Amino acid sequence: MKNLFTFFLFLFISFCSVSQESWQQKVEYTMDVDINVETFEYSGTQEILYTNNSPDTIQRVYYHLFFNAFKPGSQMDVRSLNIADPDRRVKDRISLLKESEFGEMTVINLSQNGNPLEFSEQETILFAVLKKPLLPGKRTKLQMSFKGRVPKQIRRSGRNNKDGVALSMTQWYPKLAEYDFEGWHANPYIGREFHGVWGDYTVSLSIDKNYVVGGTGYLQNSQEIGHGYENKEKTIKRPDSDKLTWVFYAPNVHDFAWAADPDFIHDTMEAPNGVVLHFLYKTHTENWKKLQQHSVDLMAFFNKKIGPYPWKQYSIIQGGDGGMEYAMCTLITGGENYGSLFGTTAHEMGHAWFQHALANNEAKHPWMDEGFTSYVDALAENIVLNKGKENPFLRSYQSYRRLASSGMEQPQTTHSDRYNFNVAYSVSAYSKGAVFLAQLGYLIGEPALDKTIKRYYKEFLFKHPTPNDFKRVAEKVSGLELEWYLNDWTRTVNTIDYSVDFVNQEVVIKRMGLIPMPLEIEVSFENGDKKLYYIPLDLMRGIKKGLDAKTTILPLWGWANPLYRFKISSDVSVTSVLIDPSGLLADIDLTNNSISF
Repeated sequence: MKNLFTFFLFLFISFCSVSQESWQQKVEYTMDVDINVETFEYSGTQEILYTNNSPDTIQRVYYHLFFNAFKPGSQMDVRSLNIADPDRRVKDRISLLKESEFGEMTVINLSQNGNPLEFSEQETILFAVLKKPLLPGKRTKLQMSFKGRVPKQIRRSGRNNKDGVALSMTQWYPKLAEYDFEGWHANPYIGREFHGVWGDYTVSLSIDKNYVVGGTGYLQNSQEIGHGYENKEKTIKRPDSDKLTWVFYAPNVHDFAWAADPDFIHDTMEAPNGVVLHFLYKTHTENWKKLQQHSVDLMAFFNKKIGPYPWKQYSIIQGGDGGMEYAMCTLITGGENYGSLFGTTAHEMGHAWFQHALANNEAKHPWMDEGFTSYVDALAENIVLNKGKENPFLRSYQSYRRLASSGMEQPQTTHSDRYNFNVAYSVSAYSKGAVFLAQLGYLIGEPALDKTIKRYYKEFLFKHPTPNDFKRVAEKVSGLELEWYLNDWTRTVNTIDYSVDFVNQEVVIKRMGLIPMPLEIEVSFENGDKKLYYIPLDLMRGIKKGLDAKTTILPLWGWANPLYRFKISSDVSVTSVLIDPSGLLADIDLTNNSISF
């Protein structure tokens, strides 16, 4: 009997440990929203069917009210006024807003299955205790009415951006916060990234009939709408009303964004796998036209490099500020400089895979979406524009080295809002994140890295992966142990720093940084020959596949030993010794990585 009890206890514990990592909450949004384009105010109703797939009983719920950040005195405003290097798009602009320019998001009432709930608002977060706790495996209906005002365009969202786009509607509705195996993620909106619940959205937007709308989801009533969405073979029948209601449906997304302007030009183009690309823009027409075929090429590249894009439409929209990714769409400012327009598009489209299809927690691990996207957009730009760069990640390496030597670096495990310097956040998330992947190729080999990326995408599509999830995929693909790499690179500010010397036919390598690495050493000889030596790292418990057959595999280097020596047996004089001829090792000081005679 004791053994039987132990057996079932083991099964229960095993089930709980697996379920904590594999379950996802589910939401089904239905929203009806009416927009006044004269006052920039809107009102709406929202119904959410919330399914609790967790093993926990849900006692409370949290909502994000993002637009409340755009008022003087908000935490976003205060943070921008006090950080040493404020975001140039924000600076003191929120503090200078007039009342008519404030953003606003107000919940008028909230109920659960028809029973009113008491709730409280703390700026950008709403909190409510449920009348009836939501048990595991059950679902409940949350209903509300709300109203909002679109702020003057400052950060991602807003009205009348610098290109003259009327409405950039992102983070615009009361959004249920994510609950996962770590608990609730109800972070206030300070200015960084986001985390959301997977779900299906049905959104009806009533707006002036002269406005063209684009964004997340599939338009359900194109024959009524027109504006370039219609089937050309059929007659458009528009209502006599001054407004049109645009109905969108978006399956399996964790956000819903849109933009609107009466002067939008709307073009479409078919991309691989039957995906329709929508382009909505109003200025710099020539460059936006040029972008269209390149966008098709970008999608083809990402499909091949990562995996198939999982939806059937993607919209590239002029709006917002800079560029920012959203579910099934992106908003991008400008277009005067084509290189900038293409580069931003490549990056934001890459996020369709590394954020909106995979959706790691951006607030906690921004390097997993920004860095991984920076890695693939550098590859895509190099291929699509035929740039022929030997190392397309060079700028990321240079940027990381500057940060690592600046004294401002914080570990990548730092919450996005907790960086002391904006530049430290940006370089850590984008550049250091890209280097993590490029350098992983150095560690396990490029073929293994390619397989890792594809398998990671396939296994964790729509699952909110964590850093350890990616690391485990890389270990399974490569057969190598990588815990040390994930730990040192993302959880510390330790650095890689090696030097080389050559004394009496002996190569002497010194490790001065705390991060150990396997090393590839190129030795050149007076007769023009070159020879590659590989020093394995004990922590990896193996060597990468794909080394040249002529490479000499040297004995293991135990990481705690700061020195490593090996003899060169040759009658021909050595002319130089170089650490890492690939350039993919992120050694912070390259001045002592080679020696010549």
